[in-house]
Amino acid sequence: MLPTQLAPDGPSGDLPDAVQSFFDSESLIAVGIALGLGLLIGLQRERTTDRLGGIRTFPLIGLFGALAASVARANDALWLVAAGLLCMTVLILLGNIERLRGEEETNGITTEVTALLMYLLGAYLILGEKSVAVVVGGIVAVLLHLKPSMHAFARKLPEQDLRSIMEFALISLIILPVLPNRNFGPFDVLNPFKIWLLVVLIVGIGLGGYGAYKVIGARAGTVLSGLIGGLISSTATTVSYARRAGTNRDIAELAALVILIASTSMFIRMLVEISVVAPRILPQLALPLVVLMVINLAVCALGYRAVGQHEKSMPEQSNPAELSPALIFVALYALITVAIAAAKEYFGNRGIYVVALISGFTDVDAITLSTANLARTGTIEVATAWRAMVIATLTNMIFKTGAASVLGGTALLRRVLLLFALPFAAGIAVLLFWPH
Repeated sequence: MLPTQLAPDGPSGDLPDAVQSFFDSESLIAVGIALGLGLLIGLQRERTTDRLGGIRTFPLIGLFGALAASVARANDALWLVAAGLLCMTVLILLGNIERLRGEEETNGITTEVTALLMYLLGAYLILGEKSVAVVVGGIVAVLLHLKPSMHAFARKLPEQDLRSIMEFALISLIILPVLPNRNFGPFDVLNPFKIWLLVVLIVGIGLGGYGAYKVIGARAGTVLSGLIGGLISSTATTVSYARRAGTNRDIAELAALVILIASTSMFIRMLVEISVVAPRILPQLALPLVVLMVINLAVCALGYRAVGQHEKSMPEQSNPAELSPALIFVALYALITVAIAAAKEYFGNRGIYVVALISGFTDVDAITLSTANLARTGTIEVATAWRAMVIATLTNMIFKTGAASVLGGTALLRRVLLLFALPFAAGIAVLLFWPH
């Protein structure tokens, strides 16, 4: 005869809340992930000379964190997680008693910090988002594994490059968060936070091109010279190669091709900027620019076949993260944004096109970002925005042609005019015949 079954709600028929919480499916998955991350990190630590922990210790630490968090959640006592962290800290101190006494040479505290982080990861798998914990655990494992490469990179990093990184951190991580995120000023179109966010975008693109230049080296092919130089600054690339052609006429044809490629990469910058500022209207804004970019690429291909493959050293690139150019860009962007709003208010689209015509002689990024942002908010029409961008690119071509003439002489001027002829004509055709 079977024993009498206890009532479902009877106290002796239920498992304790902590046990039930630990053995539910979500908790079991979290425990499994904690075990996996512990094994991954422990495997990497096993290959070091540090004796604090290895392939067995780190999985145990992760399981300890998961169990502590599970019990804390079931009993609504989060202090248990803090108590577990305190216990981990004491155990680490006891395991390093010789180092604290100065009896052993210290190799840093990487393993100790990793152990505490492994405990917190185990706890967060129970209390927080599992995906976040997995990503953090994977990053920790990769960082630990890349220690030799990262140390070698830091030691070999030139002072100028370190300065570039720190200035970009100043621009993006220190200045940006403290700026007010609200509109003010004439026509209520100036937002300090959003303006500086665009500075971070522009400097980030330039820094990416500068990083590519440092990785590839000063010696790069014609295509890479123009592409990387254009991502950093197409105007600076034009000036650099025009000066070289002025002192050496034999490279005039090559210099003209690099200038065209740099001008073509300008469209890549513009498309990236539009996708960040106004992603919803990207197709309407981007289509005319993509057509012009394809035409430029075709001319680049023809020019490359005529010139042939020449491995020439790129001019030394300057730091793209300096604060002074960033402040100049802020002033230029603010001026153009207010000028466009005023032109729209008093003169209509023709006034906007005049602003684009003038700004293109100095910078295309500012007019691209300002018109895209105004089109996104509905201040100006989408067609007006992309037409202003095209006008700016055409005037920028005129400026580069003038720079080639002044710095590179007539030999470079003839070749630049030949390469720019079709792209310039295509830009005029787009302005005249592209449907509104």
